[in-house]
Amino acid sequence: MKNTLFTALTCAILLSSCANEKAPNPFKITKNHIGLLTDSTQVKELDAIFVNDSVVRYIAGDEFIGSVNTIEIFEKSGKKLLDLSPREALDSTSVISSVNIIDSRYNTDKNISNLSTYKDISEAYKISKVDNLINVIVVSVNEINASFTIDKKELPASMRFDMGMTIDPIQIPGKAKIKYFMVHW
Repeated sequence: MKNTLFTALTCAILLSSCANEKAPNPFKITKNHIGLLTDSTQVKELDAIFVNDSVVRYIAGDEFIGSVNTIEIFEKSGKKLLDLSPREALDSTSVISSVNIIDSRYNTDKNISNLSTYKDISEAYKISKVDNLINVIVVSVNEINASFTIDKKELPASMRFDMGMTIDPIQIPGKAKIKYFMVHW
């Protein structure tokens, strides 16, 4: 009787512990993951990872050049989710080197998405670097291997036209909107 009760209790505990395991959030961004996509995911694995979505690969006409081709991920409804860039073009064993986050449902543990403002980012993460380019600035956050591109139109006029100017993170207006949210591996 005691063995039967012990066996039944053990089975109940095992079943309840298995039921508590959550499926991974397909829209969560961490340092090494974007949903089910990881920093070691190969191009050939994309169809299995995005089985409920559409994976669009553009193959350039001139394989001699071998430029890196962007792989687009769409929902079946047609909404664009991600742009993926493999480390090596035309190589199914290549890993993904960067991901452009298009869909706002993708967010970090600190709730940063492509709809966030610079203030949201700077309050949630330590800004590692700010690069001043021609029409944009690129704000890097090493904690999550991410970069956020902000259009210079979001900056004060005195900061828009001088590419040689060093931009300090505190000079960027808090209300500045993100143009691109990229994760690099």
